[in-house]
Amino acid sequence: MTVWQALVLGIVQGLTEFLPISSSAHLILVPWLFGWPEPGLSFNVALHLGTLSAVLVYFSRDLITIARAWLTGLAQRRPLGSPEARIGWAVLIGSVPAGVVGVLLNDAIDQYFHSGGGGTLAIGLTAVLLMALGAALWLAERARRRSRSLAEVGLRDGFLVGVAQALALLPGVSRSGSTIAAGLFLGFQRAAAARFSFILGIPAIVGAGMLETMHLLRTGLPATERTLFVVGVAASAVTGFLAIAFLLRFLQRRSTGVFVLYRFLLGAFILVWLAAVR
Repeated sequence: MTVWQALVLGIVQGLTEFLPISSSAHLILVPWLFGWPEPGLSFNVALHLGTLSAVLVYFSRDLITIARAWLTGLAQRRPLGSPEARIGWAVLIGSVPAGVVGVLLNDAIDQYFHSGGGGTLAIGLTAVLLMALGAALWLAERARRRSRSLAEVGLRDGFLVGVAQALALLPGVSRSGSTIAAGLFLGFQRAAAARFSFILGIPAIVGAGMLETMHLLRTGLPATERTLFVVGVAASAVTGFLAIAFLLRFLQRRSTGVFVLYRFLLGAFILVWLAAVR
């Protein structure tokens, strides 16, 4: 991999991790379309570190407030006594489904989609999943009135959005896309659904990053990949931060329609391309 390729993939990761268009799908599709080598383990760790840095910095005040409220609730024996404490519990409960599914299926999914096990069939399935989640977002926009705020998040909401997050282990689904769609189905305002989506995603990003980092510590970071590592972290962190800020502002006034359209167009393009190269 060249420095230019690392920069492009870092930007792709930062944008697509938080916009509802699937980062895992784009990290499969971009190298496939351009004939680039697959990103290695060390570079995947860099991308996770970058996006984790972006979301932690952007939501640092929110996380401190939630943590304080959660601890205060425990100390006062009123664990659900404030909206912030309920959000904390909702995040903990909502992180369980993705954790369980990740432990059981992550290696199989990685082998099939990311390591070439599924071949062109995996590319086609990724395209179908891009379109399927686009349809889910489109339905969520029309499902019911969106009036609930972030302060109204409850434990049931956390679990249901967490189940949607677990589906995002499949490339093409999108963590932010599936969780925002779930939030909209539950009646949350668009910006509130996105904000909870990002906060809920932090433990999942931490978990994925820790697993890959443990593997990397065992194998070591080759000297030839250190520059690529730094480029990947920096590019994904900066673009990730900007993507979060953009989406939260965008959803205050507009729908997810443009992302639905993009998902359908990209999925259709990939299926047509696969049919043409056969």
